[in-house]
Amino acid sequence: MESAIPAHLKTARSRHRRVPDDYHPPYPSFVARHKPDVTRVVMAYFGLQYRGQAPAGASSSLGDIAARFAGAHAPSHWDRAHYVDQAGFSNVVSVAYWDDVAKFDAWFAPAREAWTGDGEEGVGRYIEVLRPAVARYETLFSSPDRAEGVAVIAEGMSDEVQEHAYWGGMRDRIPLSQTDEMAPGGNPTLRRDGARLRVVAHDNLCLIRSGQDWSDTEAAERKLYLEEVEPVLREGMDFLRDDGRGIGCYANRYMRVLGADGVPTEKSYGQSWWRSLAALERWAESHPTHVRIFGAAMKYLSTLGPAAKLRLYHEVTVAAAGEQFFEYRDCHPRTGMLAAVAAT
Repeated sequence: MESAIPAHLKTARSRHRRVPDDYHPPYPSFVARHKPDVTRVVMAYFGLQYRGQAPAGASSSLGDIAARFAGAHAPSHWDRAHYVDQAGFSNVVSVAYWDDVAKFDAWFAPAREAWTGDGEEGVGRYIEVLRPAVARYETLFSSPDRAEGVAVIAEGMSDEVQEHAYWGGMRDRIPLSQTDEMAPGGNPTLRRDGARLRVVAHDNLCLIRSGQDWSDTEAAERKLYLEEVEPVLREGMDFLRDDGRGIGCYANRYMRVLGADGVPTEKSYGQSWWRSLAALERWAESHPTHVRIFGAAMKYLSTLGPAAKLRLYHEVTVAAAGEQFFEYRDCHPRTGMLAAVAAT
């Protein structure tokens, strides 16, 4: 068993973990491992928003960003997902990952101009980017043989790690937590750049992407997941989407991953922006919606035991103020971090 924090990011602790050194988790989990010379990654979300049928230009816009993801200075991985938000708008979100900030910087300027530089009738567009130091985020996987999200660009997976299966494990897996509370500072503000709206958030903004993959499940397990677990998960995701601001969740998207052909796959993920890691922790530990999610998941896993083929993962980032970029054009006011400005 090893620590979730890689050896080169270990430091003398001034803040203690929530478990003793001899803690043994009840089941195995794994984390992504980057090469030691990777000091920063980029997570870039490109959203397309429309109501009803996709406008004529939507398909070409999605094709254009996909072509850019395959061109010069391209990301090492990207994927695409869809959801219908609280205002009834379809959102197609393409998220890309780099582990070379210089490559991203060379790629981003023309891509940004192409994405939000011009308007299109009936189409909203947004860009949400974090470029955190590797000490500011963590991952967790139930299985080591299928990476998702930022883990795809990592060198590989760890062996079994110690810091999981207890409240506080998420924080304990973030290397910066060894010495820093990661408390938020300030409130989100809005800046206008012509038709573009820029949100300037605050220090230690938190992002979570938390995913489910039921593509390997067989009939009985799939039925159990889709009928007993997924509805409870959806209820929690809808609560965060509609009412999360009262507990520190600025915005939440519960998305279905799309295949290369645009057809929904048997994968989903929730992606949400939080005022702080502490706010996310409080929801996870004590809010009734997450207590029900946790209970349904534990019943599912205890029923199936090691035979369960459902795969779970997440990535959690606590970003410094200078590591964030949020830009929106022709989007409704509850879109992403625009909702954070409306809430302050």
